[in-house]
Amino acid sequence: MAENGFSHLTSLAQSEKAVQELLLQQTPMQATDDHLIEFSEALRTVAKALRGAAEGKALAQAEAAEWKRRYEVERSKNVELQHKELSNGVCADESNSQRMEHLAKSPRLYAQEISSNGMERICSHEVLQDGGFNSFTNKLKRKASFKLSWGCKGMANDQHKKEIVSFERGNISTAERSSKQISLTWESDPQTVLIITKPNSTSVRVLSVDMVRWLRTQKGLNIYVEPRVKEELLSESSSFNFVQTWEDDKEISLLHTKVDLLITLGGDGTVLWAASMFKGPVPPIVPFSMGSLGFMTPFHSEQYRDCLEAVLKGPISITLRHRLQCHIIRDKATNEYETEETMLVLNEVTIDRGISSYLTNLECYCDNSFVTCVQGDGLILSTTSGSTAYSLAAGGSMVHPQVPGILFTPICPHSLSFRPLILPEHVTVRVQVPFNSRSSAWVSFDGKDRKQLEAGDALVCSMAPWPVSTACQVESTNDFLRSIHDGLHWNLRKTQSADGPRDT
Repeated sequence: MAENGFSHLTSLAQSEKAVQELLLQQTPMQATDDHLIEFSEALRTVAKALRGAAEGKALAQAEAAEWKRRYEVERSKNVELQHKELSNGVCADESNSQRMEHLAKSPRLYAQEISSNGMERICSHEVLQDGGFNSFTNKLKRKASFKLSWGCKGMANDQHKKEIVSFERGNISTAERSSKQISLTWESDPQTVLIITKPNSTSVRVLSVDMVRWLRTQKGLNIYVEPRVKEELLSESSSFNFVQTWEDDKEISLLHTKVDLLITLGGDGTVLWAASMFKGPVPPIVPFSMGSLGFMTPFHSEQYRDCLEAVLKGPISITLRHRLQCHIIRDKATNEYETEETMLVLNEVTIDRGISSYLTNLECYCDNSFVTCVQGDGLILSTTSGSTAYSLAAGGSMVHPQVPGILFTPICPHSLSFRPLILPEHVTVRVQVPFNSRSSAWVSFDGKDRKQLEAGDALVCSMAPWPVSTACQVESTNDFLRSIHDGLHWNLRKTQSADGPRDT
């Protein structure tokens, strides 16, 4: 095909050369003839157009041949990889124990699983793997497994891809994960429950006593509580000696391998505290509202038995709440990998001026691209779950908790044009105190663990791979809208009277 294009180019060149020779052979009288001049100009134009078309065709054919070669190379690689996996014994008829052992050793944590009705699922034993534990497989067998499915009400086909973007035959498509409701279905019965309570509350203490007794006697569940709560239960009655707890941070780090379900009794602060205990995967949370505001606590304690019956039976709708992982790089560090302990936040990380009377001066970067220099009281980097907390008070927008993103909200900026931003989930945000700053800054993580940032120190934040799943009373969007209506009285005003002037 390419040779035909080059032959056309040769013929055109010969034709153009013949025309030029013909023009040179004309007499001066003939050369001044208007018709001959017009004819020669037209012929040159046509020759140039044909030459350009032939060149374009030749280039297109060559490019097509190159893409075909690349496709064949990629296809041969994929076939070779499939044969290699089959030779390693990863077969469809593996027994459950063999398949579990393979998943524990394989680096592919998100293997796709198709149910009988075509629904694509993510199983807990695929999502909650943690390579840091040698006895992972044995501990995993004691865990209650569950599956997550993406669906949308009113859709005839609720099949949904886990991939956010797919590329097939030159067509790009997106999965629109944030618009789908996620449900949790237990594949085996839950065995162990962790209960976290708000301290110094008589009503919470009374409810925890009744709930622990009911879960043990009626449901036969193993129950973990905080050391403080265990002392309270034992002071109530010695019959609560079946309750388990932990003694140090090492035992806390192993809780996610034992606990199937987490119950919180309190407000949003109790949910934040419960999530902060898990530095990796977090068990599904059933939050009961016993605090002041309840953006993340849709369940009422009065009907706790009915709620827990439904949750333990399943399936239930859940909200996947993203977390931020943050670490500090000190100016004295020899490289960017020499950092302090990684902090996980469910609401927000706040950088402010502390007790200093000077403006905070913060240089902000997004994936190494300069964003802006904050001059004001500080900056809030918030999750979408935290959009109804400090970020809202500072003028940030309210965002549905399942929308993946990072809210970039200034605190009292000394500027009339500094508006809040919402950044995509995949970026890394770096906030640094410049060397010419008049004072240091202070950073806090979900209102705790306050640390000082000196000149040259930097805070680096990105989306954590371990979200917090909270059970929904109805479904995610309904719970979110009800929370802003009930908690903030959002857009509450008197309805305009029907009496009065009207358009004619």
